[in-house]
Amino acid sequence: MAEDLKGLRRVVTTLDDSGKAVVLFDGDTGNRKLRPGKNNSPNLVWSTASVPAEIGGSTDRAKIETGRSPPPGGTIFRVIDYPPVTPEMEKQDVTSGRTDIAHDPEIKGLPPSHPFMHRTRTIDYVVVLQGEIDMLLDDSTVHLKAGDVMVQQGTNHAWVNRGTEVCRIALVLVDAIAP
Repeated sequence: MAEDLKGLRRVVTTLDDSGKAVVLFDGDTGNRKLRPGKNNSPNLVWSTASVPAEIGGSTDRAKIETGRSPPPGGTIFRVIDYPPVTPEMEKQDVTSGRTDIAHDPEIKGLPPSHPFMHRTRTIDYVVVLQGEIDMLLDDSTVHLKAGDVMVQQGTNHAWVNRGTEVCRIALVLVDAIAP
């Protein structure tokens, strides 16, 4: 029964007044509804007021080349497998993620502290489907495991799997306006 399920963990990141990536919320969503007579219990994790999307047509939008970030005003939904990190990966130049991954390497934020550190001009809805992973921020780490969800709001971050098994994450990236 849905009433017996464990609460949903939500992590939301933001920038503090100095531009440093920080955790804004880490805990239950606070908006769990029990639906009497139904076998579900929805948790509202986050919402935005607009992003009109075209929902018609027969185009296979998974075959459109979009790059790493969504097109202006658009979204991307991805499932990514993160294998365990190797010592060689962590010895790469710390600016490599910012130039290889970031949507706009010039947007504000502190210098990267890890080779995978990057910042995109997006709101990212993240669900850990399998395994465990660390999400590094400027000077903190959030450990996520299967079933955890988070909202990443355009902060410096890096995904680092320090476990022994592949971690699979579902992400929805929504184009956003940088502060």
